[in-house]
Amino acid sequence: MSIKRCKIELKTPIAEGNTADIYLHNGKIIKLFKSFLPDLEAENEASKQIFAYSKSLSVPRVYEVSIINGKQAIIMEYVKGKTIGSIILNDRTKAEQYMNLSVDIQLKIHALKADNFVLMTDKLKSQLHNAVGISEKQKAALIDKLGSMKYENRLCHGDYHVNNLILSETGVFIIDWVDSCAGDIKADVYRSYLLYSQYSTELANLYLRLYCERSGLSQKDVFKWEPIIAGARLSENVASEKASGNYSG
Repeated sequence: MSIKRCKIELKTPIAEGNTADIYLHNGKIIKLFKSFLPDLEAENEASKQIFAYSKSLSVPRVYEVSIINGKQAIIMEYVKGKTIGSIILNDRTKAEQYMNLSVDIQLKIHALKADNFVLMTDKLKSQLHNAVGISEKQKAALIDKLGSMKYENRLCHGDYHVNNLILSETGVFIIDWVDSCAGDIKADVYRSYLLYSQYSTELANLYLRLYCERSGLSQKDVFKWEPIIAGARLSENVASEKASGNYSG
């Protein structure tokens, strides 16, 4: 992937995050990464999104990876619409309708193999080593438990929730592929459940019930990942998001 360098006068971002800011410029989205991130961050994320696009998942098309104003950037298709999260937030009576839709999309993601993606086990081990608030003995026990888990590697989004789904006139688009990996779909489901539960127990339970009904998985098997995913989450150093209504990590 060739990397271009350029200077662009960017206005106020339309969204701001811990790792990147999002700008709308000349009808395209520019995801401008923070300076502290590794040199290949934008390229790695873009390659994951390009893979998803190649598998006919509904994701914004990536146009190029660039260095803009000295920072890594992904330039991609602008999808005009609202997040499903904002729709549910404004009208909770639509929660089941749109959560069903989100589960349909996640099942399509989970049906895919992702042989060239980073392994979930490697990512979780690193996160557990860096977890805050648990002892080295607890970390070792969780890593041992991780090593005992048996599953088939599938494509996992890694941060799947309704705020990463944009409803446009042409359909629903899945965004934010930075945490995607190859791993156990049950771990990916528990991660989503955990994110929802920090905002609303009702939404979390609705999501888990619908996913298990549609997939045939048991909630018991999903919850086997609870200590590992919850422990890994401690490496992210995030507070509860109940007040903000933000499901993201």
